[in-house]
Amino acid sequence: MRWHILAIGKPKLEYARLGVQEYVGRLKPFVPAEISFLKASAGNESAALLERSKAMFRIVLDERGEHPTSLGLAKKIGEWEQHSKRDLALIIGGADGHSEELRQAAGWCWSLGKHTLQHELALVVALEQLYRAYTIKAGLPYHRD
Repeated sequence: MRWHILAIGKPKLEYARLGVQEYVGRLKPFVPAEISFLKASAGNESAALLERSKAMFRIVLDERGEHPTSLGLAKKIGEWEQHSKRDLALIIGGADGHSEELRQAAGWCWSLGKHTLQHELALVVALEQLYRAYTIKAGLPYHRD
């Protein structure tokens, strides 16, 4: 299994840039993970994300998606592993979100909550949750119930 994190626009906020580096690095011992930043462009972002994630299992970060707990996300990742999902694309849109076409093409829509987050912050939170899920799966003490 490999994670391909596809995000619109490089983080401009220093804390977000550092957070992305931190959690992509923390994921590496558990699973290969690479991040690609696509250029922001009015109206073409979803098409570019669809093209870049072709042949991958798409996980779209969207406020209309499911709200799993951290344990639920770990379980979902385990299910994807059992069903031999090889390449997973975590897709984070820009300020205008995703098109309906991209949401429909997703294997799963994931929401970090009912609130709307600035997309750079959402990227950091999503990466931390992926890292947390892998530590749960590995039985490490990072997550506490």
